[in-house]
Amino acid sequence: MTWELAAAVFAIGTTAINVLSILIAIVRMKRRVGFLPPPKDAPPVTILRPVCGLEPFSEETLRSGFELDYPVYENVFGVARASDPIEPVVERLIAEHPHVPSRLIVGEERISGNPKLNNCVLPWNAASHDWVIMADSNLLMPRDYIQRLFVNWRRNTGLICSTPAGVRPKGFWAEVECVFLNSLQARWQYVGEALGFGFAQGKSMLWQKSFLEARGGIRALAAETAEDAAATKVVRRAGLHVHLVDAPFEQPLGRRTPREVWARQIRWARLRRVTFPVFFAPEIASGIAVPLALGLFAAAAYGVSLPLVAVAMMALWFGPEIVLARQQGWPLSWRMPFACLVRDALILPMWLYAWVAEDIVWRGNQMTIRTKSADDLSVDGALS
Repeated sequence: MTWELAAAVFAIGTTAINVLSILIAIVRMKRRVGFLPPPKDAPPVTILRPVCGLEPFSEETLRSGFELDYPVYENVFGVARASDPIEPVVERLIAEHPHVPSRLIVGEERISGNPKLNNCVLPWNAASHDWVIMADSNLLMPRDYIQRLFVNWRRNTGLICSTPAGVRPKGFWAEVECVFLNSLQARWQYVGEALGFGFAQGKSMLWQKSFLEARGGIRALAAETAEDAAATKVVRRAGLHVHLVDAPFEQPLGRRTPREVWARQIRWARLRRVTFPVFFAPEIASGIAVPLALGLFAAAAYGVSLPLVAVAMMALWFGPEIVLARQQGWPLSWRMPFACLVRDALILPMWLYAWVAEDIVWRGNQMTIRTKSADDLSVDGALS
């Protein structure tokens, strides 16, 4: 096979895979319509939310956890320090909703280099119920949030989770973050689950507490720097599967800067690289940049119009993404194709940087991630 033919095969193959992945996501994801009532035998649930710092939508997202239509549930918040500016907000929300059993636990137990996980230990131990939801503070919960998680529980389920869907972007770079989160990362997570390779997403996780306690408890999630990666491995070792909700829950974004988008995406890329390198390696072709370059190389060799190839490939890559975004009701504007182009231009340098970078910043904490050897995927986290 000549280099030109190999380039053409790669470009056509990756384009076909991209289109197929979006078709799978369109079939798998269901846009939420109406309200899902809780079942008559709905079990009591603890919602565990680690909080740290104030964000533009903090009060709205935290308040949503007090307005759920579910028979019996409690909120348990965890904050590392009483001086954190989010502490009075949580206390006020608890006071405003006396009908929902809720409490704020101050303090952390450092079991790992992951500050979020450390902030979950004491609330996990204090949970009153066997069903526990670990949810990020910036997640916006619909009224039927709990039942949307439970409805996807099956006999072979070890964990239910949800990837975030970026909504309410302000400015172009927030739209870039949306196309990273929604039509790229969420799409591939649903494709993975459809193919039997479901993996956890720490934004929202439904656990049966007794299941995790029998396998080391919350400390088992300290085996990896990212608690969702550790959760995936715990579930798979038990011979069970990670399943997803019918459609992602929303995360309001607001305004984003280029630096913020880069920092978030490189952090997640580095964590994926360390915990699941075999699945991370093909991500170099998850954007159009490499396939397009090879497609243009092949087109030039075979005398095919370069503008025609470029337009055709961009239409096949970004057109189905727009259809998926429209189906799900995700943010969609005339700038989306340009946001997709910028995102895909960033994928290659992010992918390369993720193989060599060791330091990431997580909620203001500097963390160093190192693989111990080629065969040992465990990591060391260090806070400074």
